Amino acid sequence: MRQGLLGIQYREEKRQTGTTGMAGVGMYVEMAEAMGLRGMVDEYVGMRRGGQGWRDSDMVLWLVLLNLVGGESVSDVERLEGDEGLKRVMEEAEVYGLGRRERQELGKRWRGKRRRVGPSMSALFRYLGGFHDEEEAGKREEHKAFVPRGNGWLGGLWKVNGGMLRFANRHRRQRVATLDMDASVVETQKREARYSYQKRKAYQPLTTYWYEADLVLHSEFRDGNVPAGHEQLRVMREALGSLPEGVEQVRLRSDTAGYQRELLRYCAEGRDERFGVIEFAVGVDVTVEFKRAVVRVAEDQWQPVVEGRGQEWAEVNFVPNWVAQGKKEVVYRFLAIRERFEQARLPGMGEQWELPFPAMEMGSRGWYKVFGLVTNRELPGEEVIEWSRQRYGKGEEVHSVLKRDLAGGRLPSGKFGGNAAWWAMVVLAFNLNSIMKWLVWGGTWRHKRLKAIRFGLVTLGGRVVRHARQWIICLARGHPSYPVLLRARERIRELAASPSPA
Repeated sequence: MRQGLLGIQYREEKRQTGTTGMAGVGMYVEMAEAMGLRGMVDEYVGMRRGGQGWRDSDMVLWLVLLNLVGGESVSDVERLEGDEGLKRVMEEAEVYGLGRRERQELGKRWRGKRRRVGPSMSALFRYLGGFHDEEEAGKREEHKAFVPRGNGWLGGLWKVNGGMLRFANRHRRQRVATLDMDASVVETQKREARYSYQKRKAYQPLTTYWYEADLVLHSEFRDGNVPAGHEQLRVMREALGSLPEGVEQVRLRSDTAGYQRELLRYCAEGRDERFGVIEFAVGVDVTVEFKRAVVRVAEDQWQPVVEGRGQEWAEVNFVPNWVAQGKKEVVYRFLAIRERFEQARLPGMGEQWELPFPAMEMGSRGWYKVFGLVTNRELPGEEVIEWSRQRYGKGEEVHSVLKRDLAGGRLPSGKFGGNAAWWAMVVLAFNLNSIMKWLVWGGTWRHKRLKAIRFGLVTLGGRVVRHARQWIICLARGHPSYPVLLRARERIRELAASPSPA
């Protein structure tokens, strides 16, 4: 019987052949074993410690892999379970490094005959639900900013992330940590979600990205009605506590959400016991007072911003009350950036235009878009502006990867804690992929998006066979990814020789 337009047919194999459409996933599984990810999860999370059934490491590893192969929901785990070749790889990984007695103890976790290699959809849903704290969630109010405290198990996931950061920094040492703090709106239709400033139901996690290491240092899952600047100093201090040994200097970049006196004074006055003064460039609220200071800048003081089309910058003599009340020896520099409006102003429109940026009239020169920066760096103003703008493109890419390339954009639960745990799994997947890019794949793969890596190195057709008491993954003859995978395995073996993070 003809099945379609082309002269080909689809048929199901009559027996299990060990075929897989995800032959490259084994590299991520090996990398997880090399960094001791299973051990960290079981130690730090501990929800499934002892007892029977799936361990924490089983749950977390399968959810991380689900993200890496392109799954969007918990139900997609059945696709992983249905991949016969992947199941054989996971069976081997499960007993890696275990002695005979440990293997026996692992087998005792199951009362009857074990039918699956990985946890089912329902088991994963129950596991995610365990991260929810009903008492804390009950403190949330519709029109009040509040961030529920995570239970100890959720905190354990972030300790796992800290272990991954230590592993990465031991093999790719970074002495400077530039932290880009930014919130991102994750739209949802969950009944218990709150409305964001975009007037749609959403969550709004506040993420701290480590620019030099290409890793997510910290991310606090929040309701949509919680402003990005809410308790940002607390969040930054938590992020600083996650930085591994070897980091000696910290810098901070943020948009206007970070324009808070407590945060800026903490950085500028060197209040952090470990890092002292933290250099920063933070967006300034363009208030009436700031506009008045901008107007007082002489015309010959404006200098062109090379990388900004038609933009100019100038130092502004602006001393808000919070600066005057701080330490006298601390210097805050305020920079203004202006860009002339090309289009004519419509009749009847005053200074307060309905635009997503401040606008002001500057005498005979006409109307300008105006932006502000505050910094304690001693670089020339144009270099400060260029440095601060490095966060824009990369920050948007990171959020795009978390929400689109990974599964952060589709939250699975009606419970706040379950979604917070799902978001943490997404971050673990992001960092595992980044570690692979920089420590294993190398070359041009370092700068590719996850979807490109998934296409070229992860979702590969292959067959997993048993020969001479060893599993072998067979790819098509002459496949271009074959030499890349061989080099990757050699590199992972080298990394595994180093001790696991404490």
